[in-house]
Amino acid sequence: MQKYSVLMSVYIKEEADYFIKSVESMLHQTIKPDEIIIVEDGPLTDDLNKVIDNYVSSFSNTFTIIKNEKNLGLGLSLQKGIIASRNEFIARMDTDDISRNDRCEKQLAILDSGDVDVVGGNISEFIDSIDNCVGHRVVPTDHRSICEYLKKRCPFNHMTVMYKKSAVLKAGNYLDLPYNEDYYLWVRMYVSGATFANINEDLVDVRTSEDFYKRRGGKQYFKSEKMVQKYMREKRVISFPRYLYNVLIRFCAEVMLPNGVRRLLFAKFLRKKEIKHE
Repeated sequence: MQKYSVLMSVYIKEEADYFIKSVESMLHQTIKPDEIIIVEDGPLTDDLNKVIDNYVSSFSNTFTIIKNEKNLGLGLSLQKGIIASRNEFIARMDTDDISRNDRCEKQLAILDSGDVDVVGGNISEFIDSIDNCVGHRVVPTDHRSICEYLKKRCPFNHMTVMYKKSAVLKAGNYLDLPYNEDYYLWVRMYVSGATFANINEDLVDVRTSEDFYKRRGGKQYFKSEKMVQKYMREKRVISFPRYLYNVLIRFCAEVMLPNGVRRLLFAKFLRKKEIKHE
């Protein structure tokens, strides 16, 4: 199997303990990464700097550190990381989540076949402890289903994806679109002819909170979502009636609804409740 890089972006509000668990989950993959790229998005806390310094000292040939003088946001930070990667295969990872230890092995097997440009998977969401699973996001698996789903909602769990650097660059790389850097990229990759897949298994345990639904609302969040829909309409990915429907649904859910109602909608329709973590 080919070598691969891991791409992470960290900023000042991250918890050092969570960051360590995230990095450790990538270092202990059944097929270990050849490179871990950490983009420091602006000045960090002393604790975060200490963690990064320790890893660089212990794994000098593995870690590539990119420093932003000021906070640029996730999209532009990942853009730098993609360009800097020394490998064609790149695994995305968030700095407070935990990857299953065979995640990358399973994804490499699919990407190495040569027929897929992006492969992701499902996530298990937890609060405080990995055993306290509170939700489950399942995504479509085959290319055709993913492309249809993309016309309605984001078809990947961003922290689970592994992709080909060449395919990401062909679509224009990550761009600066807060809240939807990933969705915007998938749409542009769809337009550029990329091939998609998802593994029907949990690949990452994702840290969340009781009020995560609040981050899925507000005028700025809606504005970002609307830009993606507008782009899809301009590129004829979706029809005008579908564009109107998508924008209307998002306006109602993200701008008009009180937080309490939005929380109920997330719990009932957008997440699967699990009683026991597997």
